[in-house]
Amino acid sequence: MSDLPPVTVPSPLDQLPDRDPEETAEWAASLDAVAAAAGPRRAAYLLRRTMEHAERTGLPAPRLLETDHVNTIPTAAEPPLPGDEDLDRRITAWNRWNAAAMVTRGSRHGLGGHISTYASAAWLYETGFQYFFRGKADGSGDQLYIQGHATPGIYARAFLDGRLTEADLDRFRQETGPGGLPSYPHPRRLPWLWEFPTVSMGLGPLSAIHQARFNRYLHHRGIKDTSASHVWAFLGDGEMDEPESTAALALAGRDGLDNLTFVVNCNLQRLDGPVRSNFKIVQELEAQFRAAGWNVVKALWGDTWDTLFALDTTGALAQRLREVPDAQVQTYATRDAAYIRGHFFGGDPELARIAAQLDDATVLDCFRTSRAGHEPRKVYAAYHAALAHRGGPTVVLAQTVKGHTLGDGFASRNANHQMKKLSTAEFRAMRDLLDLPIPDGALDGDQVPYAHPGADSPEVRYLQERRAALGGPAPARRLHPAPALPEPAAAPFDAVAKGSRSQEIATTMAFVRLVKDLMRDKDTGTRWVPIVPDEARTFGMESLFPKHGIYSPLGQTYDPVDHDQLLSYTEARDGQILNEGITEAGSMAAFTAAATAYATHGVPMIPFYIFYSMFGWQRTADQMWALADQLGRGFLVGATAGRTTMTGEGLQHADGHSHLIASTNPAARSYDPAFAYELAVIVREGLRRMYGPNPEDVFYYLTVYNESKIQPPMPQRPGIEEGIIKGLYLYQEAGPAQDTSPAGGTPRLQLLASGTALHWALDAQRLLARDWGVAADVWSATSWNELRREALSCDEALLRGQERTPYVTRALAGAPGPVLAVSDWMRAVPDQIAQWVPQDWNSIGTDGFGLSGTREDVRRHFGVDPESVVVAALAALARQGAVKATTVAEARHRYGR
Repeated sequence: MSDLPPVTVPSPLDQLPDRDPEETAEWAASLDAVAAAAGPRRAAYLLRRTMEHAERTGLPAPRLLETDHVNTIPTAAEPPLPGDEDLDRRITAWNRWNAAAMVTRGSRHGLGGHISTYASAAWLYETGFQYFFRGKADGSGDQLYIQGHATPGIYARAFLDGRLTEADLDRFRQETGPGGLPSYPHPRRLPWLWEFPTVSMGLGPLSAIHQARFNRYLHHRGIKDTSASHVWAFLGDGEMDEPESTAALALAGRDGLDNLTFVVNCNLQRLDGPVRSNFKIVQELEAQFRAAGWNVVKALWGDTWDTLFALDTTGALAQRLREVPDAQVQTYATRDAAYIRGHFFGGDPELARIAAQLDDATVLDCFRTSRAGHEPRKVYAAYHAALAHRGGPTVVLAQTVKGHTLGDGFASRNANHQMKKLSTAEFRAMRDLLDLPIPDGALDGDQVPYAHPGADSPEVRYLQERRAALGGPAPARRLHPAPALPEPAAAPFDAVAKGSRSQEIATTMAFVRLVKDLMRDKDTGTRWVPIVPDEARTFGMESLFPKHGIYSPLGQTYDPVDHDQLLSYTEARDGQILNEGITEAGSMAAFTAAATAYATHGVPMIPFYIFYSMFGWQRTADQMWALADQLGRGFLVGATAGRTTMTGEGLQHADGHSHLIASTNPAARSYDPAFAYELAVIVREGLRRMYGPNPEDVFYYLTVYNESKIQPPMPQRPGIEEGIIKGLYLYQEAGPAQDTSPAGGTPRLQLLASGTALHWALDAQRLLARDWGVAADVWSATSWNELRREALSCDEALLRGQERTPYVTRALAGAPGPVLAVSDWMRAVPDQIAQWVPQDWNSIGTDGFGLSGTREDVRRHFGVDPESVVVAALAALARQGAVKATTVAEARHRYGR
């Protein structure tokens, strides 16, 4: 035992002057008196009531981050359900049945599917569809981010309202033929139904926040009135562990996005077990969301619990609910009444008094089924409160039982996520529980039947009436094509094509200048959406600040420190630039919202997202895959590209592989231009392909460099633009070279280079001619990926009996000598096209980790500087006998290689 006196930690309030210490002491004494007379629970209750009152009346006191583990809206305060609750229940019962039947029938083919998620969340969706979710008949409607594992229930509803047939349902997860239904919300696979891909967990909530923000952006800029659109994101409590799920909560709070509601299905289970086995996920999420500025509505307990709360006169029940860990609540849902009486009520005399007044049926109902998420009036009350809240986003934390109505073998079981079918006996029990008019004889066959009340039944008529009143079916994606954007004026492109004369500029700066001029176009300039993760000045974008402004819903409430400078930091409510802060994930989510505005809002926007090349594809490639699924269009720009151009930044800043990752995405059109005029041609073609009369569902990835060079004018030769777009063209033929070959003819080879490596190839071309008598033709490979894509299509055509020669093969046909590919990328990037090159193939690149140093030293380290290119070229020629083998050794010695 220590003899030291206890340490008294001062309160932070001690830093503030107390103008009346005596009054402060009286308040503390009053609290002590309540605790002594009525118990600590009563004292704590009074404190919480006082804090709630302070928050409601606007007193500048810290907000409560956590409330009791009870419903935010008590039963007495619930608004009446405006529709026919009996018909709502029957509709939901049909959908529950058909969702389970669809997955069970699919299990015959070994395809699986998820049953338990929709079973727990059915009322969360059905209440929204019946009373809240706006369709698109009168505008953009609401945007619905459906939880991926709940997809069977959405298909079942589309079957009930006539948008899908039994044959469609039987094609669930069978997409190789016509009419297949994708396993999850995939717009690319089912573009008339799904708007947003959500099953890569964490991306849905992040995208939903930025979608709500982009809706406001369009409204504040006067491009589209989105004031009636609301974003609903349905999430699992386990999904909230993904870092992307909570990455932008503070953004939504800061921006006051009251056009956004999260609905978190708190069934307390993740895929293999409890979400918080020893803790309470609802309480944790409440504190997290409240701290970020969200309104929190807890819908936890069903009507049966009202009896228990009415008997709780001391707060013992509320205290016990705060104490019991989630895994134990899950266990209660599977055990008998005696277990619950002993383990939940048995440890406290006041709880024992409550339990003595309950029969076993009430005890079991409370812990097995009575959850607010299973009662439409409580769900309606929660959603009603969410839409009524102003000034910030709302999260509804709805407690459910995973596998609800599927039987004891499913409900609250750890393995229910992996359970893909019901037995006939389980279907009979489910039918009886849901009171569906399905005869026993219909269940005697080899497979469970689908069930439908009839197209003219009260249920279907009522469902369709409700959807008509809300603006049409949901979910639904716009199918009508957005109007093509006018082609921008030629002047900006022509200016770039003239080159930079004597001025040295990097291709990053050339791109920004091009877009800056395009943003002045009277027809399309307002449609550009510049997106950057904080480092706009790094990319030379500060020139956009004064004229176009940085978007902020608050405008600019301060005097910027650089207000007296020409290019001062300028925020505006109608600002055009989205400066997202240091978040590539948030920037990519903003890009996706803009890239799909042509469908979501019928307004084509032209986003370009510029980022450090290393921190784009390798960090957010999952979001880029979702972008492709969502049919997004726009320009991704990897700046400061390459493994050797970022001098001094080192290993984690040196990108030598993003094009390799980009090549895996079928919707990405990837380019690595060397010159500004190539950029201009690619951007112009991209605008035509994505926003012209026949728009394609693709997006562009461009890599640009921070190495300043004189930008040459565009060569005036036929076929240049075609070559730039297809990925390869002859930039500079070999000049005269001294004949030193053993065969008596001038040795010749082909140098293929992309991006900044083209400059090394041109230097090598001069050295080869001057020092070794070798002629080298230099080709600009603007896209290794596009060359491969086109060649693969030719191979596929050949298997169908169509004779097509790949473009790269035709372009290089007859070119003398071997081929040497050079780039600032790992060799696997150019090696993608090797099999279609008729000449002997050779490549050098920047394989390995990046490192700090001067560009010259780092290029020498990787063996891609001009002298190293010369050595590699001579080695390729030596293997063909075009030069002596000793020439290679001589070159190494001369250049210190």
